Amino acid sequence: MMDAGRHPNINLLTYSEVEEVSGYVGNFTVRVRQRARSVDMDLCTGCGSCEEKCPRRVKDDGFNVGLGRRKAIYRPFPQAVPAVPVIDRENCLFFMRGRCKLCEKVCPTGAVDYEQEDTILDLQVGNIIVATGYDPFDATRVTEYGYGRYPNVFTSLEIERMLTGSGPTAGQVFLRDGETVPETVAVIHCVGSRDENYNPYCSKVCCMYSLKLAHLVQGKTGARVYECYIDMRTAGKLYEEFYKRLQMEGTVFINGRPSEILPEDGKLVVYVVDRALGRQLRLPVDMVILSIGIEARHDSQDVARLFGISCDADGFFKEKHPKLDPVATLTDGVFVAGCAQGPRDIPDCVAQGAAAAARVLTLIRQERVEVEAATALVDEMMCVGCQQCIQTCPYTAIEFIEDRKVAHVIEALCKGCGTCAGTCPSKAITLRHFTDRQLISEMLGAMQLMMEPVLA
Repeated sequence: MMDAGRHPNINLLTYSEVEEVSGYVGNFTVRVRQRARSVDMDLCTGCGSCEEKCPRRVKDDGFNVGLGRRKAIYRPFPQAVPAVPVIDRENCLFFMRGRCKLCEKVCPTGAVDYEQEDTILDLQVGNIIVATGYDPFDATRVTEYGYGRYPNVFTSLEIERMLTGSGPTAGQVFLRDGETVPETVAVIHCVGSRDENYNPYCSKVCCMYSLKLAHLVQGKTGARVYECYIDMRTAGKLYEEFYKRLQMEGTVFINGRPSEILPEDGKLVVYVVDRALGRQLRLPVDMVILSIGIEARHDSQDVARLFGISCDADGFFKEKHPKLDPVATLTDGVFVAGCAQGPRDIPDCVAQGAAAAARVLTLIRQERVEVEAATALVDEMMCVGCQQCIQTCPYTAIEFIEDRKVAHVIEALCKGCGTCAGTCPSKAITLRHFTDRQLISEMLGAMQLMMEPVLA
C-alpha cells in the first residue's frame, strides 16, 4: 500500500467512487466523485493531533466490526494510505450542533476544512480493472444460530480483529463482557455457504481460516475447540499438513452441520449430528464462532451496468471464458480480478491481479487493437431514429446522433451479435458478412447440395 501511495506513476484516489463510464478500449472516459473528507490532503501531515483531541467517540462499525470505538475524525485503520483522516459528518459535533471545532484549533497546518465539497474528476483511461472485492455474509440471517441475540456468538471477522495485536482487545480473546476468557469454543463452518437457503456455492476460504482461528484461539486461551464441518476442503500447498497439525494439537473435529444453538445455564449449547458416529451431540460451550462465507457485493449489479459487464446468478462478475480468458470480460478493455469474480483466497487474488495487469500491459504495448470483422452497420437513409437498437444492444455499442436523428454503431464496442439487426423495424441495420442476401444465398446453396444426390 505504501509503495502504491508513493509511486510517481500511480494516482491514488481514496474516498472516491466511479459515477459514469463511457467510451471503448483505449478511449474510456471515467467520471469519479471524490467525496469531501473535510481535511485538505495537501496540507495534512498525518500527525494525529486532531484524532487525539476529538471529544466525540462512536462505535467503530467499519474496520473493527463494532468491537471497538473511534473518534468522529479518524483514519479507517492505522496503516491506511494516505495517512489522512476523514471527518464523520454524521457524528461530528460541529456538523450536528454547530459547535466544537476542536480539531481545527489543534491542527498545526490548518488542514481541517469544514466547507470542503465533493470534487468531480473526468479521467481519460485506456483500460479498466474491476477489483471491488466482496461482502461478508450477514450471520443474522441464520436465525437458528442466534447471532445478534446471544451475546457470545461471534463471527469469524470479529475473532480475527480480537486476535490482532493492534485490535480492540490487544490480541486477547474475551467473551462479550470484555473480561472472561472462554474455556470451550465451537467453530461452525459454512455459515451462508453450501446452503440452498442462502448461497449454494462453496466460499473456498472458510475451512482454512477456521483452522487458523482454532489454532490461534487455542494458543491464546488454552480452550478446548470443537470444529463442526460438512466437508474439510484443504486444497493448497501445505494446507492438509496444517489440518493434521490441528488434529495433533487436540482440536475436536465433528463431521456435521449444527441444527441450532440454544442458551442454557450461562452456556451456549450446540446441537449437531455427528455423521461419523451416527448420533446427535450436545456441546455446551462458552463461545461460538460462525465461519461466514463470501458474497458478491450488494451493488454488483449497479457496478456491472456502469462498466458494461455482466453478473452470474450469484452476483459475481462474469469472465469472458472461465479457462481460456479468466480475467477478461465481454467488454474489451475491462478486466476483473479477485473476489469480485468469485470466492478466492489471497494467493489466488494475487495471481489474478498480476494476470489482469499483464493483460493491460499487453494492450498498451500493442498500441493498436483489432475489432470484430462482423460488426453492425447503420444505413442512415433508412434509419427513422426510433432508438430501439440502442435499448436492445447488450454492449452499449450504439449511440444516437442528435443533429442527424440517426443511430450510429461504435465499431470498437460492437461484437457482431446481431441483436440490433433483428430488432430494427425499418431494416436499417445490417451485419457485415451476414446480410440477408448472403444468408439466403447460403441457404440456397445448402439446399442445392442436399438435392444433388436425389437428382443423380
